[in-house]
Amino acid sequence: MRILHTSDWHLGRTLHKVSLVDAQRSAMEQIVRIAEDEGVDLVVVSGDVFDHAVPSAEALELLESTLSRLVGIAPTVVTAGNHDSLRRLGYGSRLFTERLFLRTRLDEIGRALTFADEHGQVRVYPIPYLHPDTARHVLVDGPDQELPATHMAVMTAAMRKVREDLASAGESRSVVLAHAWVAGAAATDSERDIAVGGLGTVASDVFTGVDYVALGHLHRPQEPSSPRPGTYLRYSGSPLRYSFSEAAQEKSVSIVELDAQGVRSVRERSIDQPRAMANLRGLMAELLDPQEFVEAVDAWVSVTVIDDRRPTQMWPRIQQRFPHALLVRHEPAGGIRSASGGSVREQKPSEVAGEFVKYVTNGEIRPDEARAFDDAVQTVRSQEAS
Repeated sequence: MRILHTSDWHLGRTLHKVSLVDAQRSAMEQIVRIAEDEGVDLVVVSGDVFDHAVPSAEALELLESTLSRLVGIAPTVVTAGNHDSLRRLGYGSRLFTERLFLRTRLDEIGRALTFADEHGQVRVYPIPYLHPDTARHVLVDGPDQELPATHMAVMTAAMRKVREDLASAGESRSVVLAHAWVAGAAATDSERDIAVGGLGTVASDVFTGVDYVALGHLHRPQEPSSPRPGTYLRYSGSPLRYSFSEAAQEKSVSIVELDAQGVRSVRERSIDQPRAMANLRGLMAELLDPQEFVEAVDAWVSVTVIDDRRPTQMWPRIQQRFPHALLVRHEPAGGIRSASGGSVREQKPSEVAGEFVKYVTNGEIRPDEARAFDDAVQTVRSQEAS
């Protein structure tokens, strides 16, 4: 069986206030073409389909167009990420029963979608993003039991349901879709922090016994250490670069080949990017020198100016040289930093709260205040995703 694994589309996202709709439309077109060229038997999308819990009409239309074409090529399984609303993304899931399988309901975890090839059965288990405070009440085995509000606890409980179903099914190859941060995998600046309300990572050995784990959440294509031979974990990564920390990354989808024993091979099919990205650093004179940084003139750039004094008209002069500059910062050696054009990364809620408390009280946030704030953020996020 040949599987196309992709994730983290983030339809509706912007890059430092620049619309990415055309770039996302191109990326979706390329994914459809790759599925067609490869003659895949199955497409799996491991969460963060949208960038917001309430997606725009434009994002919805792009998703509908993409899925309508993908299901014409192969059955397509989609699950939710931490940016998605489970109910909104899952709307119509009980109506789409032939080629499109939207799995966002927590009470469906452990129920396999069954596909087959010449080697027999392949059981696919979609696991949507598990908000600990919500999922721990659904995934308990009985009313007298309680799960901690951590990602490790709820993912362990979800995988226990998967293994129970696998054991009852007899010998079968298996694929799990999971939207999570596996310990040891490398993050970028464009993923939303998921550590609020408990431990943010899960151990790779949680997935022991599964042939292929199609991971979503982290935007860098990578393979966390597998718990043991026979279990293959992989992040396909996002199809586009969503922060300057990803400037040097090649984006792709993963093509997974299953044979009678399990995973035979995994390879990448690259996704062309709409524009190069570059992080530039230097004196103002160097940055404006027509002989320097020539390769970045047409790129999206983040520029750090290191002059001792802030240059006059810094932003318009940089933008005249680099018309697609999205971020310009002044960072003199040992001096105060300033920025224009947006932040470098999305701050964690706890960081924002800490800065606010320090600004208002001239003191550090207390541990009990930080815990109360984390609890409130987790509650809001759970409500937003429901």
